[in-house]
Order: sequence, then structure tokens, then C-alpha cells
Amino acid sequence: MTHRLLIIDDGLELLALLRQWLELEGFTVVTAKSGMAGLREAKRVPPDLVLLDIMMPKMDGWSTFRQLRSICDAPVMVLTAMATKEDLAKAESLGVDDFLTKPCSFDELRTRIGRALGERSSGAHDRFVLFDDGHLHVDLMHGARLVGQESVHLTPTESRLLLYLARRKGQTVPHKELLVNVWGPEYQEELRYLNLYVRHLCQKIESDPRKPRYVLNDQERGYCFADMAASAACGR
Repeated sequence: MTHRLLIIDDGLELLALLRQWLELEGFTVVTAKSGMAGLREAKRVPPDLVLLDIMMPKMDGWSTFRQLRSICDAPVMVLTAMATKEDLAKAESLGVDDFLTKPCSFDELRTRIGRALGERSSGAHDRFVLFDDGHLHVDLMHGARLVGQESVHLTPTESRLLLYLARRKGQTVPHKELLVNVWGPEYQEELRYLNLYVRHLCQKIESDPRKPRYVLNDQERGYCFADMAASAACGR
């Protein structure tokens, strides 16, 4: 059965691009450029999943989400440039199914859509936890936490880098993909930025930064986030 996706975003270029991509993936896609238009579409034909922007005029994404919940129970994925801890906390308290920041790769979006459609039975809190091996805990709301510490202080860039890697634990993420998604398209050739920030990150989360356990380096391909069990998959 073809899944029906409803995308609510006031960015017309992004709407057109997402529609083109997702229709090529076999989805039925309906778009709306405002919260009110999105609510009308959800009433007309209930979607299987909603992609929702937050920063929209007249009715923002949070207000739209609350009203959507009275219309349908489809999973809602927030897709927004806003990614503060307050935004993440609000998303969790409201029961948002997933939270993805712009810009993001289409591969990431496709993976997260599949997860939202197939794994909605997970608890709300678990959906925000990316990694926990009893020593290091990584989640979307609080960032990183080590055993015996409340939290690890990360800069915004270090936090974006860690979360991006942790979402793909066990996979080697190419250098260019990290640079584009953490810093932006204009930084895709700036490998020195990536190497520098990985070193800073390792100093904060690794017991021995010289022998990292979590952030593994494949110099020819990219970086990989892994626990010891998954190290082989990262080329170590």
C-alpha cells in the first residue's frame, strides 16, 4: 500500500523539491504552504505521516501540531531550522514523533520517514535517545552524558556533530556529508574543520582520546560512531 505523506511548510522551493524526491520513492505526497491549509488537507484525506515546519506565519508549527492531533493520529515529523534544547523539549512534551533539522540529506529524511512509519510503537522518550551503553548516553534533548556526570558541555557545533554521528552508529559517514550537514554546503571541502572538531569532541566524551572507543576514524572514507560491538562495521 502506498503511504500518503502531508508536507506543511511555507518554503515553496522546499515543498516542490521534497514532493519530487518523495514521489520518486513511491509515496503519495500532498503539500500545504500554511498551517491552516495543512489542517484542511488532513481533514480531507487523513495522511499516514506529516512533515511539519515550525517557523510559519499566522499559525506556527506548534499550534498546527496541536490541532492536527484532534484530526488524525498520524506520526508527525518536525522538519525545521530551529534546534534549540527548548524546541526539542517542547517537541517531546507535545508528543512529536521525530525531530529533524534543516538542512538535512535526503537519505537521512528517507530513513527517518521509514522509521516513523514502521516503529511508532516506541515510547516517546525512547524516540529521543540515540545511544546508551551504560557509560555514554546521547539523546536529542540533553546531548551527551557520562556516567557520574550530569552532562558533557558541548558547543553547538560539537553537539550537531555528535548527534549526526550517533544517528548513524555503526556506519562510516563520509567527510563531505558531515561537513554539509553540520556546517553547511559552503564548507564541504573544509576537512580541517571536521578533523579539529572531532578532536575536541573526543577530548570530551572519550576516556582516552588517543584510543577512541566511540568516534572512529577511517581516514580515506569518514568517521563512524560505534560501541565496541560495532567497531568492525566501521572499518576498525
